[in-house]
Amino acid sequence: MTTNIDISGTTEIGNEGIKKHFKSIDPWQPLFELVWNGFDAKAEVVAVDVRFNSLHALAAVSVLDDGDGIDPTTLKQTFGRFNDSHKREDAGQHGAHGRGRLSFHRICRFATWNTKSATGQARIAIDALTIKDYQASFVSEETQCPALRLQAKGTFVELSEFSCQLPVAAELRAKFAVEFGWFLALHPSKRLKVNKQSIPVPSHEITQQSFTVGSCAFDVQVIRWNEKPSSEKSYTYLLDSFGRIVYKQLSALNNKAGFFTSIYISSSWADAFAPAQDLLQPDAHTTNSTEWRKLLRQVGELAQFLYERFLRKQAAAEVEKYVEEGLFPSYAELPPEERSWRLINTKELVTSIYVADPSVFNAASKKQRKIIIRLLDRLAVSNENDSLFDVLNSVLDLDEESVKSLADQLKQTTLENIIATIEILQRRQAAASKLRALMNDHYRDVLETPDLQKIIENNTWLFGPGYETLGAEEDTFTKIARELRNKIPQINNIGAEDVDDEVADIAGAQRQTDLFLARRIPTIAPNGQQVYRCVIIEIKRPGIALNIKHLRQLDDYATIIKKHPEFGSERMHFELILIGRKISAADTEIESRMRGQIARGELGLVSDDPRMKRYVLNWYTLLDSFELANTFLLEQLRFRRDSFNQSTKDQLVEELQVAQ
Repeated sequence: MTTNIDISGTTEIGNEGIKKHFKSIDPWQPLFELVWNGFDAKAEVVAVDVRFNSLHALAAVSVLDDGDGIDPTTLKQTFGRFNDSHKREDAGQHGAHGRGRLSFHRICRFATWNTKSATGQARIAIDALTIKDYQASFVSEETQCPALRLQAKGTFVELSEFSCQLPVAAELRAKFAVEFGWFLALHPSKRLKVNKQSIPVPSHEITQQSFTVGSCAFDVQVIRWNEKPSSEKSYTYLLDSFGRIVYKQLSALNNKAGFFTSIYISSSWADAFAPAQDLLQPDAHTTNSTEWRKLLRQVGELAQFLYERFLRKQAAAEVEKYVEEGLFPSYAELPPEERSWRLINTKELVTSIYVADPSVFNAASKKQRKIIIRLLDRLAVSNENDSLFDVLNSVLDLDEESVKSLADQLKQTTLENIIATIEILQRRQAAASKLRALMNDHYRDVLETPDLQKIIENNTWLFGPGYETLGAEEDTFTKIARELRNKIPQINNIGAEDVDDEVADIAGAQRQTDLFLARRIPTIAPNGQQVYRCVIIEIKRPGIALNIKHLRQLDDYATIIKKHPEFGSERMHFELILIGRKISAADTEIESRMRGQIARGELGLVSDDPRMKRYVLNWYTLLDSFELANTFLLEQLRFRRDSFNQSTKDQLVEELQVAQ
């Protein structure tokens, strides 16, 4: 080939017409375009070299590839065109517009292409000031740039006289990884280096599956990227048996937020593929072929499944973040079992709505998300489940599958609420039966304070619905309440009149221990004011029969509390509860006091002092009250309480110390 022959030319568009296409691109984008040109030329290795001077300013950038090179005899079809590339019909090519090579002017003034191809060697130079003109000439092997002399073919591009900076090396490599990761994953034999360091494939998840349509086999590989490839949309690619891309089209899930995929379909079926029906190839496979249409439906279902799995995982992580941010209710007023169920249930409901339409929460402020979540929580456990579904279905843009999923979730909410309630009642009935067996068969045994104390603390629901959660012990209040109790005269003395007729001796009763439980709980009084509800429970040892002596002790305790300065606040309302195994048959005062308060409708009430209510109860009354209040459900459960009659005292104590 004769050298020094001028083959310069002009691009078929003006200088300003070219430059306006690149106003908004990032500084590293021109380097991407040069690398893509190398891979489009079938390069196996593309190497980018970025050099800085002593002042850390950008000095030179070069891009070397081992591709087929540029054909110097057809520069008019390559450098002479803009937005009209000769590569536009090739689905495997990236540079389908014929303009990427000119984006260099965004970062520098001069660009020079040194190239070696099967048709000759050439040098092409462009000055950004006159970007539509390119200077080109053939060169010999001797005058070829050193970088290409050792290669059989390829292109070496040099950029100089820079007008802006590029990111530091690590950041630049990360951007290359995002841009080219999908391509490198598809072509594991190809490599891209930046300053001699290979660019890794970015983090991703690969799903592989084979489909058979008719007599044709298709291998499908779905790559889901954790980060969006900067210039690559979510495409579905068709590859022939040689690994060449013969066709590509946008995925149906291309616009799903945060979900970025590259789908590769490989098959020998693609060896006879044509983009459109061709009279010269009447038997060619096209996108109208039955096999292709059926395959796309199956691939679409696979992609939809992966998207829903991705979205549910993303939704679960997002909902956990909402919990950490305090957007969910605390459910402090509920028993532990119901508290756990409500949180899990509301999380599942919020997750389902997030999966159905992420924008409901993503587009809302933190305060708005909190309001939405708490309203959903309330409605989900109300009688308005159907109304809630109607509202969500009318507002959210849901497909048929999402509508069914949401409806199932809300139906499940109602069912789980019923099941959870029955399970709680079932556990409590078991506890009540165990406690009855303990009082019937083991009351003569010494019940150590730590054992019985823990049983009572974990089963305060036995005292009635208002006592389901008394919370943790509050040291200051409990300490003062206990000290005041100890001031009651003869509080720990036991006489013959106190001992249950069924107990053999006073000494046995004296070995047993009274129990004391005191809690202070912020609450709302019937008049709407915030007050402290102070609950003090005195549980007499099982060998004691309650009588007038114990009733007077309860009254004395109330008087002592009233006189104590720290308990004198009008915002402290007391409930003093005296509990024993039974009320003495010889006593008449307790029964008389109860009859005097019977109109109040409160079990065991013996004094209705507005700020100092007093109650006297026995275990059998409490146990019967629980069973009567839940008769219908408990009958449905067909619970067999007799099964606990054979248990030992130690077994019953151990089982009752677990919260029900």
